Amino acid sequence: MNRLLAEFLGTFFLVFAGTGAVVVDDLHGHPFGSMGIALVFGLAVLTLIYAFGELSGAHFNPAVTLGFAIAGRFRWKEVPGYATAQFLGALGASAVLRLLFPTHKGLGSTVPAGTPTSALAMEILLTLFLMLVILRVSTGAREKGITAGIAVGAMIGLEAMFAGPFCGASMNPARSTGPALVSGQLAHLWVYLAAPCIGAWIAVGIDRLLGPPPIAPRD
Repeated sequence: MNRLLAEFLGTFFLVFAGTGAVVVDDLHGHPFGSMGIALVFGLAVLTLIYAFGELSGAHFNPAVTLGFAIAGRFRWKEVPGYATAQFLGALGASAVLRLLFPTHKGLGSTVPAGTPTSALAMEILLTLFLMLVILRVSTGAREKGITAGIAVGAMIGLEAMFAGPFCGASMNPARSTGPALVSGQLAHLWVYLAAPCIGAWIAVGIDRLLGPPPIAPRD
């Protein structure tokens, strides 16, 4: 139960801070801009990995949990509990933001700037590379330590910087579901549910092709 609580709290803060930055940016003359919002998401993930990585593995993303399960690093029977905690954390964060900012329409919902098909393709690619990085720097199903925190946080921030204005750079079904349900913007939610799962699945296949990191030869 403490692991599920960690996933709930971590996802709550990730969505609260990240989409909260979107809301504040909209309501106060865009002091952050897309780069500032991307930095908030990246720093939030980096900090949360240090805080909860040893406890729950710091997934905070149903697609990441699914990817670890497909890779054989996480027990399938634990996937529903993790995913439920993550979705509830995101919903809770969006509900609090609705109370704090009742006039904001979208609450940081991810909406394609172009066609849904192009957003789907972009989100698949973004999640593919994110999941691949996670698989390469994590231990088992745990994102923990200096390497994982910096690598994963930087990857999320980097992808959000260049792809955020185009598709929202969600890479996380829970992050998109919370704001969409609370704000009622459900038209394109399917993109952000399907794409991260597809991207994570492809990343596992690529990780298997790459194989384990080579062992450095001894002198």
